[in-house]
Amino acid sequence: MQYVSSDNKNPMSELRKENGRDKPWSVGFWGVGNEAWGCGGNMTADYYANEFRKYSTFMANGGAGKIFRIASGASDDDYNWTETLMKNIPHNLVEGLALHHYAIIDWGKKGPAINFTEKQYFQIMQSAMRMEELVTKHSAIMDKYDPDKKIALVVDEWGGWYDVEPGTNPGFLYQQNTIRDAMIAGTTLNTFNNHSDRVRMANLAQCINVLQAVILTDKAKMILTPTYHVMEMYSVHQDATLIPLAIKTDDYTLGTEKLPAISASASKDKAGVVHISLVNIDPNKPQQVTINLGDIKPAQITGRILTSAKLQDYNSFTDPDKIKPEPFKGAVLKNGDLHITMPAASVVVLTLN
Repeated sequence: MQYVSSDNKNPMSELRKENGRDKPWSVGFWGVGNEAWGCGGNMTADYYANEFRKYSTFMANGGAGKIFRIASGASDDDYNWTETLMKNIPHNLVEGLALHHYAIIDWGKKGPAINFTEKQYFQIMQSAMRMEELVTKHSAIMDKYDPDKKIALVVDEWGGWYDVEPGTNPGFLYQQNTIRDAMIAGTTLNTFNNHSDRVRMANLAQCINVLQAVILTDKAKMILTPTYHVMEMYSVHQDATLIPLAIKTDDYTLGTEKLPAISASASKDKAGVVHISLVNIDPNKPQQVTINLGDIKPAQITGRILTSAKLQDYNSFTDPDKIKPEPFKGAVLKNGDLHITMPAASVVVLTLN
């Protein structure tokens, strides 16, 4: 921390200057260990809580302003981990608590990134949409110890995880990115938006070429993935004010199992513009959506949509723009209600001026 952030005279800041960097980088966010329950040390929650207390105590600000210390949080539904950390770590030593959850079918046989079946799609969406339950239950534990919500829930690893692309190094975790990944990104970000009182940071742990990447490269070539486009479309929610939504939705069914077909979140930005993001995960049927706007009376409604003919469609180096946002014309205002026709397997972001 002294090497990176300190502007005082000390051995580490002097070493940084010797190495060619005079001014500190002033890094604000610091993870104190990572996945301490597994590859980060196979620790128990009690042991890690004590280790965190020790290291966090000596993480000085170094003249760069207040730092944000993130504790290595739970994997999936390990609620005891969250309970132990919230109970045993003094709250003046921690600003954020991590949570990791990947959408995965089976760790032993993850399935292909492109040529997957509808059953595999349904299974991965079941796993992805568990994020709502996980965020809700971990937040409830945090609320018990931190009712003022001063500590952020930081979901700093999430996304779809499949078998690596054939012919690539298995250790590099390179996988393609299809409309299925747009469905994962859209529903997951809606969950984060709707729980923004507690989830104040969330990260794809890998951005380029690895797992649910936003960019894929091949030497000098670069393409943007469906996940990139969803994140760009949803960027309108950044620094905006949440508008709570109560959702009643039909189900997407496969055999005897079902999932909610529609996911949504909404916000109002600093200019007073309302944005609504919606996802229809059903790959077979469009969904009719009605939104009661209440006191919101827009003079103009515009939108963009991300979709494609098949769930398995993806952007390639030979067809880099196969999937990209297009203008959306399927929203109509009638008697104060917004009526939307959501095509199958689509992400829509509406702008209400």
